[in-house]
Amino acid sequence: MSAEPVTETTTAEPRFAPRALQAVPEAPAEARILPAEALYGRLLATAAQHSLGDGPPHEGALRRADGRLDPLPLDRWLGPVDDADNEILERVERGPVLDIGCGPGRHVAALRAAGRASLGLDLSPVAVLITRGRGADAVLGSVFEDVPEAGRWGTALLLDGNIGIGGAPGALLMRARELLAPGGAVLVELDPPGTRTGRTRVRLEAPGVVSEWFAWAHVAADGVEAVAADAGLEAAWTLNAGERWFAALRRP
Repeated sequence: MSAEPVTETTTAEPRFAPRALQAVPEAPAEARILPAEALYGRLLATAAQHSLGDGPPHEGALRRADGRLDPLPLDRWLGPVDDADNEILERVERGPVLDIGCGPGRHVAALRAAGRASLGLDLSPVAVLITRGRGADAVLGSVFEDVPEAGRWGTALLLDGNIGIGGAPGALLMRARELLAPGGAVLVELDPPGTRTGRTRVRLEAPGVVSEWFAWAHVAADGVEAVAADAGLEAAWTLNAGERWFAALRRP
């Protein structure tokens, strides 16, 4: 995951219903506040060390604006791809693959092992380092800044909820469209049908430390077509695999 800034000129989302954000939970008085990417990197490094049999497990979680606290699935992200991952990766388009918000790189590592040209992109130096350690290629940076080979990617990946990056899926998908070659597709992971499509704010938490609040978003499988159309993309198909939902959004 990546806490991406989005400028005022890119956040107009006429089809998006923002959730009330006035009463977000306060941090405990004794908690230190760190930048989200710094805390994410610390938690990811702890989880990676633990997976190698060294040190305690991470205790990171994601706090939502409504107060709900969900464990961060870092162990799954650090592990190998599962059946649902494999099913979506088998559907990548011809040409090179860009994984936006690649995290510790399980998707680009699997693509590399399958002989597919791929590149991970992430704001976290720890995530990029782990991805490279898995034998995959990754670069440090923001999708909203300079990206290698812009306009030439056959597929862009927004998996593990990364369509929420920046809290403005329309802006994110428009940027992904710019990065694709004509006829390319964005493969996105979505929330189940019937759930809410909209913006929120979240923060990372661990014992004694929290991140600042940052913008995030959710897009339901039955709401993605309208969001994609606003970004100049066409919904080609949806897929339900392993209780997860995916869609392909094609650049005409």
